[in-house]
Amino acid sequence: MHPNPLYRTNDRALCESLIDAIGFGLVFATTPDGPRVAHTPLLSTTDGAVQFHLARGNALTRHLAAGADALIVVNGPDAYVSPRWYTNRDTVPTWDYIALELEGRVRSMADEGLEAFLHAAIAKHEGRLDGAPWRAEESSEKVWSGLFRGIVGFELEVLAWRPTLKLSQNKSAEDRTRIADGLEAAGHAALAHLVREIAA
Repeated sequence: MHPNPLYRTNDRALCESLIDAIGFGLVFATTPDGPRVAHTPLLSTTDGAVQFHLARGNALTRHLAAGADALIVVNGPDAYVSPRWYTNRDTVPTWDYIALELEGRVRSMADEGLEAFLHAAIAKHEGRLDGAPWRAEESSEKVWSGLFRGIVGFELEVLAWRPTLKLSQNKSAEDRTRIADGLEAAGHAALAHLVREIAA
């Protein structure tokens, strides 16, 4: 989390929308073998928890199954910000970005919870694609049961939400317009939109 309070928000709905829109994050925890990280799809339960799954053989799986504390990071759009976009170029480059840190205690999900998570994740992501959605029922029993033997479902009870929305809020309205235009021209339309909307 960025130390400048200008880049923080208490907007829980915005945090939930980031989890929903990105749907993927990193789970960090300290283990007896040192710090470890895993990359995983995420689903918010919208009541203070985030669900995910890991491969059974992942270095974090055994540790998290014991009820460990963990940190989930969801990264939103980010990009380099050039001083050429400022009115006064006597400055230095920076980076605008959105990130959400979620800290809490992890618990394992029962098979029914994991199955519900998988169906919900499939429906969500298939629904974002054009054409007829793929359905889990198209997998054979052998393939689907093999999936269950290979993964473990988890739920993080979020005890701390730490969002960072660093969107050039410390710059003038004129500079923010120039930054947004520069970001858009550089191919970062989503971040440009956020600089215009959230930082305004």
